[in-house]
Amino acid sequence: MLFRRRGETGAPRARAAAAGGFVAMDRRLPVAEAGRALLRKAFPDHWSYLLGELALYSFVVLVLTGSYLALFFDPGMTRSVYHGPYAPLRGLPMSQAYLSTLDLSFQVRGGLLIRQIHHWAALVFVAAAAVHMLRVFLTGAFRRPREANWLVGMTLFVLAMLEGFCGYSLPDDLLSGTGMRTANTIVLSIPVVGTYLSSFLWRGPFPGHVILPRLYIVHVLFVPGVLIALLTAHLLLVVYLKHTHWAERGRTNRNAVGQPMFPQFLTKSTGLFLMLFGLLAALGALAQVNPVWNYGPYRPDQVATDAQPDWYVGFLEGALRVMPPWETVLWGHTWMWNVLIPAVVLPGVLFTALYLYPFLEKWVTADGAEHHLSDRPRNRPTRTALGVAGIVFYAVLLAAGGNDVVAYSFRVSIDTLTWIFRAGVVLGPVVAFLVTKRMCLALQDHDRLTLAEGEESGEVEQSVHGGLAEGHRPLSARRGYRLMVREIPLPLPAGEGPVPRRQRLRTALSSWYYRDRVELPVTPEQRREIEERTAAPVEPGE
Repeated sequence: MLFRRRGETGAPRARAAAAGGFVAMDRRLPVAEAGRALLRKAFPDHWSYLLGELALYSFVVLVLTGSYLALFFDPGMTRSVYHGPYAPLRGLPMSQAYLSTLDLSFQVRGGLLIRQIHHWAALVFVAAAAVHMLRVFLTGAFRRPREANWLVGMTLFVLAMLEGFCGYSLPDDLLSGTGMRTANTIVLSIPVVGTYLSSFLWRGPFPGHVILPRLYIVHVLFVPGVLIALLTAHLLLVVYLKHTHWAERGRTNRNAVGQPMFPQFLTKSTGLFLMLFGLLAALGALAQVNPVWNYGPYRPDQVATDAQPDWYVGFLEGALRVMPPWETVLWGHTWMWNVLIPAVVLPGVLFTALYLYPFLEKWVTADGAEHHLSDRPRNRPTRTALGVAGIVFYAVLLAAGGNDVVAYSFRVSIDTLTWIFRAGVVLGPVVAFLVTKRMCLALQDHDRLTLAEGEESGEVEQSVHGGLAEGHRPLSARRGYRLMVREIPLPLPAGEGPVPRRQRLRTALSSWYYRDRVELPVTPEQRREIEERTAAPVEPGE
């Protein structure tokens, strides 16, 4: 409008037009209703619940930096001679993939910084996802109604490892080529179908001429698309099912208490993203990672020394190194147990067990109720001990993946070191399980003493008879609530008379899971109140 009457302002008209636009949009899409519900969504305020945010924001950084790198990277495997600015490699034949990686590092403005931010973001993404899954496991956040979200999260973690391996292999340097040779050997070790699968993936004998372009498509298109879809589903399930929370006053098994999305959680989450982005940028600028120019182009007749993959697949390397050289020839075919068991069977069994664990625990406890209170790890000693045993098992295999570096650095025989790691893989998780379970029970006993005697005041009191004792003060109501309100299932009772074998197994596992616990000194009235706080939500129609 070019002319306006005297005294008339444009602001009211603009506000009315904007309001009319929102109303028109809301008539077609439930924008306002969905927006109000999302802004009112309660988010947890404990720091441990931000581990999933770290994984999400690392993925955002990966998408941004990966989009920039994709503009300059060429995954071709045709050979050419290098004439770039890096003098030590001039005149060497190399693939287009390696050549474009060098150009990204030395000739594209900001290319090396973006490359390193991308690599660090990948490491943080997988690490944050792993720690987030561990938090969910130890606190029991995988129980009903969140079993589907556990399956989605596990699939995200597996795809993140696949995505990392594809990106690790793309530069076609001597280090990543050594890893690709290992992957080819693993595929060939699969009985019956291994040779056909290898021929399909590599389109002939190793190294072939199509594997890097195929990995590139998988890395930039297929897996990211599935990751984005699963992340969206994961977040929608989190919003729909609500979050778990720690036992506090006002927090029960029938509600979801937290901070609203706007402005509290949105401000906190935005700050976390900016800090993470700044940390990754600082790491990319100051901490060198994957200097491909030091390794040189890949050649099938050479193997890089001191070659270890990124940490998230390092356990496979360690498993390959500690496995005895077992092979069997049957019907003219060689069964490579030394590759098949550690690289195919072991990860298959491990991830299958993780996928099925929520349903196994539900079967053992016969507990089909909903759970929204997080377990303190000490109150579930068997589950916590299993988690720590798994961490130790992984850590031993990860250390075994660098046995040559350890042997060289400490002047130790590599054979002796290999036998030490073999013993550690078997005995380490058992010892970790027993020690962790005893520590959890000891912490439960400490909670019992704290409830009975109160907190230590830090002062020494002397009785009228001259005896010295530690002083105590009454426990705060908040801490007492947190210690007392807990869910601890009882073992299933043994059946009378003839019992089916499946039921006997279930009873034995239930006893093994839950027979060891420390009872708290609570009154019958407190016991009833605890049962009320931990009672499952009432189903519709009940």
